Amino acid sequence: MTAGPTFEPLDAARRMTNFSTGQLGIELANFLASHGHDVTLLIGQQATYSGERRAQHVETFTTTADLGARLEAWSGKSVGAVFHAAAVSDFSFGKVWSRGPGGELIEIESGKYSTREGTLLAELVPTKKIIASLRGWFPHARLTGWKYEVDGTQTEVVRAAEKQISECRLDGCVANGPAYGNGFGLLNKKGARLHIESRAALIESLERSLR
Repeated sequence: MTAGPTFEPLDAARRMTNFSTGQLGIELANFLASHGHDVTLLIGQQATYSGERRAQHVETFTTTADLGARLEAWSGKSVGAVFHAAAVSDFSFGKVWSRGPGGELIEIESGKYSTREGTLLAELVPTKKIIASLRGWFPHARLTGWKYEVDGTQTEVVRAAEKQISECRLDGCVANGPAYGNGFGLLNKKGARLHIESRAALIESLERSLR
């Protein structure tokens, strides 16, 4: 079970992350553990949800690369299912520039960028998609991903979830976010889609998918 956000450092003092609290993933891990499953929870260092963690094994991850490495380290072990609910950063920082007197961009490097440099421009570089590697790491496991979208319509989010299932060879995907609207869409690789109103009902449905 992966849950909570990754982060990407800008410099030694600052970082970029997102608003994920880790609550849904932690509650799903707790529910699975209470129903007899041996659960490993990989939880983001920046997760703000303070509820009890009842998974038998808990590891904390930091960056996207760190989460990927921790998942890959489990690839040689017997894993029956992976629920990948972590909010993985889509971008990391690349080069940083200041603007010179004539408007030209000047690349700069610093352990801590100073406001004395004035307005800075930071490059955002796409991170590696962890979900695309899961089937290679866990060829026999049941894989469930998440598709959280802010913009668009519910139909578009569902299509994106279906695309994720197909391209990443998943068994299922949870669609949610402002674009989806209230509740969750639970999709499987056979094309079935179930709308679920509450987080508790979603957790129960995900546990039943393992039986």
